[in-house]
Amino acid sequence: MIPKLHYIAQGSSPKDYLENIQNACTSGIELIQLGIPKLVDKKFLKLAQEAREITSHFQTRLIIEDRYKVAKEIKADGVLMTNPNSYSTLRKSLHTWQMMAGKANTLQDCEFLLSKEVDYIILGPYKAPQEGEGDHTILGVNGFTAIIDALKTETPIIGSGNILIDDVKDILAAGISGIAVAEEITGDFNRIRTYNQLLNASVTEEQRHSF
Repeated sequence: MIPKLHYIAQGSSPKDYLENIQNACTSGIELIQLGIPKLVDKKFLKLAQEAREITSHFQTRLIIEDRYKVAKEIKADGVLMTNPNSYSTLRKSLHTWQMMAGKANTLQDCEFLLSKEVDYIILGPYKAPQEGEGDHTILGVNGFTAIIDALKTETPIIGSGNILIDDVKDILAAGISGIAVAEEITGDFNRIRTYNQLLNASVTEEQRHSF
């Protein structure tokens, strides 16, 4: 079962990250995604351990971006990989109960991830970041719809990329299973409740998926 709302943790320092994770958990988030590529391994491990303590208390799932060794050591709930070359050995590197997810921007990306039997896919970006369009194709509602229609998969597809509350209805209509949100939640953790209401997301109404 994959929650429909994911919080992509943010902060300007490890302390900020932990405070935001605490606030998100207190506000009812069910899954937190944590990754700081520029943070050295030793410092990231310490941060991840403290994040795991917080999320465990609230029974919130913690997904670590890319650093699968850290995810295994702290017994995180899973790993979100951004490098497609890592999947061949990834499953063997994790605990059997840990989830494996991947990021996608195209139909081909999604098909590759499904061939690796990932537990869910983060698809995006939905909209361009404020600082520019970045390196990936902006998908929007039409892109989401086209990919979902072509895949015809039961594997949860989670939309990501500067998603606002006003976007949720259209995204769900495109067939997306759920959404991953960063700035909008960091700016006001009370929005978690609003997102959950729009997604009809709760412990009993999660996206059903066996893994």
